[in-house]
Amino acid sequence: MGNEKSTASSRKVLFASLVGSTIEFYDFFLYGTVAALVFNKLFFPSHDPYVSLLLAYASFGVTFFIRPLGGLIFSHMGDKFGRKNTLVVSLLLMGISTVCIGLLPTYSTIGIFAPILLVFLRLLQGIAVGGEWGGAVLLAVENAPKQKRGFYGSFPAMGIPLGMLLGTTAISIVSLLPEAQFLSWGWRLPFLLSAVLVITGFWIRRGIEETSAFSEEKQKGNVVKVPLFETIRYHWKAVFISLGAKCVEVGPFYLFTTFFISYATEHIGFSRTTALNIITVATIVTTLCIPIMGKISDVLGRKRLFMMGAAGIAVFSFPYYYLLSTQSTFWAYAASIIGLGILWSSIASIIGTMFTEMFSTNVGYTGITLGYQAGSALFGGTAPMIATVLLSTYHNSWMPLALFIAILSVASFISVTFLRKTQVMEESLVDQSLPQKELVVK
Repeated sequence: MGNEKSTASSRKVLFASLVGSTIEFYDFFLYGTVAALVFNKLFFPSHDPYVSLLLAYASFGVTFFIRPLGGLIFSHMGDKFGRKNTLVVSLLLMGISTVCIGLLPTYSTIGIFAPILLVFLRLLQGIAVGGEWGGAVLLAVENAPKQKRGFYGSFPAMGIPLGMLLGTTAISIVSLLPEAQFLSWGWRLPFLLSAVLVITGFWIRRGIEETSAFSEEKQKGNVVKVPLFETIRYHWKAVFISLGAKCVEVGPFYLFTTFFISYATEHIGFSRTTALNIITVATIVTTLCIPIMGKISDVLGRKRLFMMGAAGIAVFSFPYYYLLSTQSTFWAYAASIIGLGILWSSIASIIGTMFTEMFSTNVGYTGITLGYQAGSALFGGTAPMIATVLLSTYHNSWMPLALFIAILSVASFISVTFLRKTQVMEESLVDQSLPQKELVVK
């Protein structure tokens, strides 16, 4: 009876981590998809389309620099007061911000206040998502059996492509409207839909229990006063390793998705619908591959699979852009499915679990958030902007884009080589001055 209750509870937690993560990233990625199609025209008008697009991507990228702040705020709450309530607050903040974007007047109505308010709401989104990922991963992994950590940890990761899938699907549907209606009111509908999703996610997350690992630490009296200080003092090497590992997970993702939409429509010659359909299909493949990769990591080990994925993305970066340059719809689908669906999923599926195993439970939220969100700021939000500048500087050549992805991949590969087999922490000790207990990592 006890085992059945435990299994049912674990399934509920996995579902809650998946649903909440999906909703948060739906809201977050929806902005990125619309930025290249709508915001450059309605909120950042300019006589030069290149400047408008760059400003739209800048409003997308600025969020990544606020994500570390959101991560610090929510991770402090999560390590002090628990994972569950922290995740509920982050979900509500994200939902409210997204709905408000859908109601925002454009530049033609309120002038300069339109882009100012848009960026402000985007910053609130960044704060919210900064606290979401770490908590969702901990919610799953801290309730997982040791031999299934990779599989459990892959569920929050599925929220990333699922959120992207929902966003691109929603935009694809409203894109069927005539151009004038799409720009007038159609683009707003997916943002307003967030209200329904957030209410659903709030109801699901309110019904789960706190993670067993955090509850045990709290009962032992191992909750620290300032998790950030403890993390920097005892886990600074792990923070740097996670920061480097983040390069290949975040940079290529936004080049394979957000940047791909503008690149495919403006440089390859695909229609907006075709570009969105390619991302949709690749995202479906990604979603299916992530739990499979998570399960494989429980057999092969997180470090080994991560390095294989990083090497694969580095090698495939040049064939990826070459296939796109053929202007063939078939090869564009194939390139996106291989790059995003297979290779990137091998990274995304395990990076959360790998980071979780690198930090003690009492600073787990703070530890995994520091490297992850700092890496997102440095290599994620800037990626579409850097790619846009590279295209302009090198006369639309795709070679610099491929080299950019390869450099990010190699940087992550090198970083993870420093992750020793005894790097992972199993539990924190009451007396932090004592040597920390180590666990051989998978």
